[in-house]
Amino acid sequence: MTIRGLLERNAAERPDRNALVWCEDKVWKRRCWREYLARVREVAEGYGTRFRLEPGKDNVAIILGNSPTWLEAYLAQSGAGVAVIPLDPKLHDAEVEYILADGEATVVTTDKSHLRMMMGLAPRLPHLRGIVCVDGVINEGQKIGAVDVIGFDRLRVAGGGAWYDAHVAKEDDVASIIYTSGTTGKPKGAMLTHRNFVTDIDGAFKTFDADIGENDSFLTVLPLFHAFSFTVNFVGPLYVGGESLFVESLRTVGRDIKLLKPSVLAAVPLLCEKLYDKIQDGLNSSKLARFLLAVGIRGPVMHMVLLKLGGRLRYMITGGAPCPRHVLECFRRLHVNFVEGYGLTECSPVVSVTSSKCNKVGTIGSPCAGVEVRLADKNEAGVGELQVKGPIVMKGYFHNEKATKEAFDGEWFATGDLASIDEDGLITIRGRKKALIVNREGKNIYPEEVENVIGKDPAIQDVVVVGYTMGGDPGEKVGAIVYPNEEWFKEQNGGKLPDWAEVEKAAVKHAQERSAELADYKRVRKVVVWKEPLERTSIGKVRRVAYKGKLDE
Repeated sequence: MTIRGLLERNAAERPDRNALVWCEDKVWKRRCWREYLARVREVAEGYGTRFRLEPGKDNVAIILGNSPTWLEAYLAQSGAGVAVIPLDPKLHDAEVEYILADGEATVVTTDKSHLRMMMGLAPRLPHLRGIVCVDGVINEGQKIGAVDVIGFDRLRVAGGGAWYDAHVAKEDDVASIIYTSGTTGKPKGAMLTHRNFVTDIDGAFKTFDADIGENDSFLTVLPLFHAFSFTVNFVGPLYVGGESLFVESLRTVGRDIKLLKPSVLAAVPLLCEKLYDKIQDGLNSSKLARFLLAVGIRGPVMHMVLLKLGGRLRYMITGGAPCPRHVLECFRRLHVNFVEGYGLTECSPVVSVTSSKCNKVGTIGSPCAGVEVRLADKNEAGVGELQVKGPIVMKGYFHNEKATKEAFDGEWFATGDLASIDEDGLITIRGRKKALIVNREGKNIYPEEVENVIGKDPAIQDVVVVGYTMGGDPGEKVGAIVYPNEEWFKEQNGGKLPDWAEVEKAAVKHAQERSAELADYKRVRKVVVWKEPLERTSIGKVRRVAYKGKLDE
């Protein structure tokens, strides 16, 4: 089955059931499966004939925020066998230029906020033939050298679909070329096929015992250019025939959850924590809720909280980083199936998930159905590099045989993550192979383990643990860069933030006291307090590479 095949199956089996819900000009709109497919075919006609796209040869790109238009542009091209490069709309011009040049993009679909950038880049992109703008006024026939600029609505050919019908993607055709975030170096384009994505969502749902079907609604908050959101929020509804719901904006997530009543929410831990904080704020501000909880009556309070989340939420699916235990336990008390997963772009991306009944906090669950894992070069503690094999693994990196060879150990994809596997087959991530800190005694310290301990302290909002060296001394010492929780400090000081010197001194003390919970060789020897939030990737991971060497003396 291909991603296109999923769309066509839904249009045939449930043509008039709702597929998409979104807000446009402050008005909520809906589209059924029959209309969804018809629009994809009409848009494909314009892409294929206007820009002479050759499936299997041409690559195209999308630089857009989440919307039904994103889905239509993607399906119109990938469904015909043209590989799509999804880009983060927040990338800087130089990053966009690198990816479009490396990926040899022939057509870029974007919006007016990126149009000026694209006009500037166009003369430096030899493969580029067209720019499609989804909003704003476009002068028909406008050109930048040999590059056509056209509006998305002009691209649609009413009643068209001949080109789409004549070009049908196959399971092993590349659907997406997704460029890695660059946390460990220059971005590389992972080539992921239709088979990769469809088998991944199938295996993930089977592994966490999901009873998700056509009556479920998926709330799309995370950006679709990222593999996690793409697979869960785009391929997921296509796979089961459920609805795709789009929040109006990140600022309206709380309101939109209540309004749209989703049953499935994919989120990074940061979003889970924000929802948890809103729940706690609501409970703290309600005298009735406080009274009922005080006398041990939880049922009505939990029901009230669920209504704030729309009343239908059944699954929370999270990945990208470990989720704090108190957040996980809060949602489970609400009888929401809280599922944690682990993955990498190169694996479509979900490698393993916890089942909804798994009570072992801290693990990333079992491999998805059809996926094999192993630990390479295990040490005496049973920790080794996690390696993956199966139909979810990418074809390789686009035009980069050297990087592809380096990424594989024979048939196994080498994740670069260190892990252990317990007697129940549950995987626990121990750290990044490249981020591993080795002290002068040769002991291994996993930064994530230390970060998880320090990050529990209410005085610390953000932390990254890095190895540092002193002079010519052999081995590394454990250091931490922390960003204090200013709101917590204000609460402790009558609503006013103390002098920075006082905040800094206290943050260092809190970090050191927390790390004292660990074995002596894992404790932080140096703490530096940052005055601004730590730099993160598009999915909320701290960009560890940005802090490498910051503590060296």
